[in-house]
Amino acid sequence: MDWMIYGANGYTGKMVVEEAVRRGLRPVLAGRNAAALEPLAQQHGLPVRAFTLDNPTALRTGLNGIGLVLHCAGPFSATSAPMLDACLDVGAHYLDITGEIDVFAHCHSRDAQARQKGIVVLPGAGFDVVPTDCLAAMLKRDLPSATSLVLAFEAGGGPSPGTAKTSVEGLGKGGRARIGGELRRVPLAWKTRTFERDGEQRFAMTIPWGDVYTAYLSTGIPDVEVYMGVPPSTAIKLRRLRLLGPLLGLGPVQSLLKRQVEKKVRGPSDSTRGKTGCVVWGEVRDDQGGELARQLRTPNGYELTVTASLGIVQRLLVEPAPTPGFHTPSQLMGADYVLSLPGVRLA
Repeated sequence: MDWMIYGANGYTGKMVVEEAVRRGLRPVLAGRNAAALEPLAQQHGLPVRAFTLDNPTALRTGLNGIGLVLHCAGPFSATSAPMLDACLDVGAHYLDITGEIDVFAHCHSRDAQARQKGIVVLPGAGFDVVPTDCLAAMLKRDLPSATSLVLAFEAGGGPSPGTAKTSVEGLGKGGRARIGGELRRVPLAWKTRTFERDGEQRFAMTIPWGDVYTAYLSTGIPDVEVYMGVPPSTAIKLRRLRLLGPLLGLGPVQSLLKRQVEKKVRGPSDSTRGKTGCVVWGEVRDDQGGELARQLRTPNGYELTVTASLGIVQRLLVEPAPTPGFHTPSQLMGADYVLSLPGVRLA
């Protein structure tokens, strides 16, 4: 099966290309700008296809003969839908590395079409949401009566430009939580609490992470909250931003903030990624007072995104016709998948 990395010249895309080649894989490198792709393609001896996502005809031509797309070009709020439409049209498996709740919801809404076309649709194939989704599935397996789930993570190294732009978009949408099985909008930094790391209490606040959508599908647990470890001052600042409300979502404000990201954010260096890891916490409780907690240690989130997404790619290359339709990572790969990835362990 011929397969493609779209957004191959981006921060994460380049990392995925390098690891794919190291594994002996030969992806087609794709994106909007041929000039940006050519040096990478020449370095690795890989083919290039350049096309934009706003031209449906060119997009479908660009996917001619492709059986799987690993979509790495965010922000996925703008790029996922056209690429998914094209994959459904041509019959190519669709994977991406999003963490955006609305993207998960849109991809899930196309489940019936994906089943009809015989393809897998799996958004969130990277750090968003493989470790948290697998941890949620482990906890549900070990406490089947669980009715509430709390997930949290603390990630070092700083964001890439794409992740930072996605965070900017999130400011205008507020927070999200799963309450009684329903997605609910909640204020920014809705709740705060601490999690223990190496005997130390780490401060965290709720964020609209993708698991608010996906963990319910993976586990059936009706109440889901996701937290991120941050300095307490970050929660204070976000709570002040609540006063601006919808203004943060206005086009001119978003454009201004994203321009600042483009000027200032470069993503963590190789050395920074190598020195920074992540901790992922998970807790479940049931109505009878039962509770269970687990903790994962992982490499830097971008390193895990590379290995997690390529592991799923390789599964689909070897087994091109698993159960078609929408999947979360744990649904397709199993709850213990994350433990098979380099540098991941239960703490």
